[in-house]
Amino acid sequence: MQEKGNISIHTENIFPIIKKFLYSDHEIFLRELVSNAVDASQKLKQLSGIGEFKGELGDLRVEVSFDEAAKTITISDRGIGMTAEDIKKYINQIAFSGATEFVEKYKDKGDEQQIIGHFGLGFYSAFMVAEKVEINSLSHVEGSEPARWICDGSTEFEISEGDRTERGTDIILHVNMEDSAEFLNEARLQGILDKYCKFLPIEVKFGEKDKQVEDGKDDEDKPKYKTVKEDNIVNNPAPLWTKSPSDLTDEDYLAFYRELYPFSEEPLFWIHLNVDYPFNLTGILYFPKVKNDFEMQKNKIQLYSRQVFITDEVKDVVPEFLMLLHGVIDSPDIPLNVSRSFLQADGNVKKINSYITKKVADKLGELYKKDRAEYEKKWSDIGLFVKYGMLSDEKFYDKAKDFALLENVDGEFFNFDEYKTKTEALQKDKDDNLVYLYSTDPAKQHTFIQSIKKKSYDVLKMDGQLDSHFIGTLEHKLEKTQLKRVDAETVDKLINKDEKIESVLSDDDKEKAKTIFEKAINDKNSTVAVESLASDEMPVIVTMPEFMRRMKDMQRQGGGGMMMMGDMPDQYNVAINANHPLVAKVLGSDQEDAKEKLARQAYDLALLSQGLLEGEALTQFINRSVELSAN
Repeated sequence: MQEKGNISIHTENIFPIIKKFLYSDHEIFLRELVSNAVDASQKLKQLSGIGEFKGELGDLRVEVSFDEAAKTITISDRGIGMTAEDIKKYINQIAFSGATEFVEKYKDKGDEQQIIGHFGLGFYSAFMVAEKVEINSLSHVEGSEPARWICDGSTEFEISEGDRTERGTDIILHVNMEDSAEFLNEARLQGILDKYCKFLPIEVKFGEKDKQVEDGKDDEDKPKYKTVKEDNIVNNPAPLWTKSPSDLTDEDYLAFYRELYPFSEEPLFWIHLNVDYPFNLTGILYFPKVKNDFEMQKNKIQLYSRQVFITDEVKDVVPEFLMLLHGVIDSPDIPLNVSRSFLQADGNVKKINSYITKKVADKLGELYKKDRAEYEKKWSDIGLFVKYGMLSDEKFYDKAKDFALLENVDGEFFNFDEYKTKTEALQKDKDDNLVYLYSTDPAKQHTFIQSIKKKSYDVLKMDGQLDSHFIGTLEHKLEKTQLKRVDAETVDKLINKDEKIESVLSDDDKEKAKTIFEKAINDKNSTVAVESLASDEMPVIVTMPEFMRRMKDMQRQGGGGMMMMGDMPDQYNVAINANHPLVAKVLGSDQEDAKEKLARQAYDLALLSQGLLEGEALTQFINRSVELSAN
């Protein structure tokens, strides 16, 4: 029996396109061919399960091998096999999907196995690395004749009688040595199998590996070892996400995390995903300990389709704010383009995205309720996910407002309702706005925090990467609530209650003090005002209004049209404390240069408390301090 013919495609021009450009990465050929072999094995298992195949299944292991001398790579299975007619139908008619037809035929017979791929286009990825491809196959159907198919990458093929004696299929690639010789290398093939086939549901063997086994005792009665060969099985056919959560322990989840990310710290906790309606999705997502570098944390979620690795670019499937999670998602319902290289946005992807968001919110809410103290301990890591989600996803905000925490500078934690209750008695201004005070650097802003604490106000710590954005979100979401940084105003103006403190200075003295300080400061970007403050406050206080600082923050982060305006200069308010003894001393001095020197010293102290004194001004301050202390 021998037959020649043409592969059934619409135009001869399409074949080189499939061969060269369908897959962006040539190493994909091994994923496709091993997936097809696994597919064929699972089909046989299904037929056996429903009684349509009555023979012995035996060992269904898929085997990958290569022969450097013969320049071949072979993928062998003991699956369903093909007759000459099957080959003509499934291989020659590229557009016809064998897997789709198989599922359709058997979908009503129960226990439907998930079939990995479409044995049409995937098979032709072989021609990216091979100048000639052979199929040698024997069908599982009793009485079948073995068949061989050979094609050299043109649209011509040849079918003849094969020599396979066992059920299954060999795919033999005669490697194109001009541009694909790299694949006739054990380490290269092992690397591809590790990347794409690590969790395939049928065992995949690739050669042998060394194993140390005990071999008696030496003269000192210590065990001796010898090296033996054993099959090199490249995959774990039953990865953790395919198992029931009720059958797994914490150690199982941690061991799997170490398998996925060998050099990472242990995760904080994890979520086991398992849904079969309205789409199929399984997986395990881990919350890692977040480091400061956002980008380093991304692209750690691996996407699988029926245990075949697809990509770690999952931004359409997983919400942006959860890209910091690590783990595995497996779904046959995520639409891929024909090469499986790219996700295609559709309704299912959006549903999966929403489902993952909900599951994460539910898990966080459960942890918060179950063990608040433990949740608070992990907040420095969890908080980043929660705030990121609240900033970017309205639905997540609505859920998260019940378990999001605010931390004050004393290390105490509050949920939103608790913090409102804590502050509303003392921290309302004359217009009945609740004012939350916050610090972005408690050490640097210590002086301001101490002034605020004298009034029994509370100060939140907002020193995280996302807090400048989170502050704006809170103001937008919380009714009649403002947030002000501790150094945005003098303490009496931060929460303006319209309370007046009497000044010990006359209006005339105030004007004199203002003139002296303006001359000493000599900075057009600073607005000087003499104010009646408590006598135990600093003699000079330098602040930047909340609005101005937020505008500058936006500009730094490249917000909107802010870049068009050029660099905004630092605009500071300088409050001279009319009731401080030092100001009286400045006014009482009878030497003009002494007045100016004292005024500048008081101003530099205010800058120093803000971390704003540097360079030549700092040197001058130190020299002046030495001089004043010597007098």
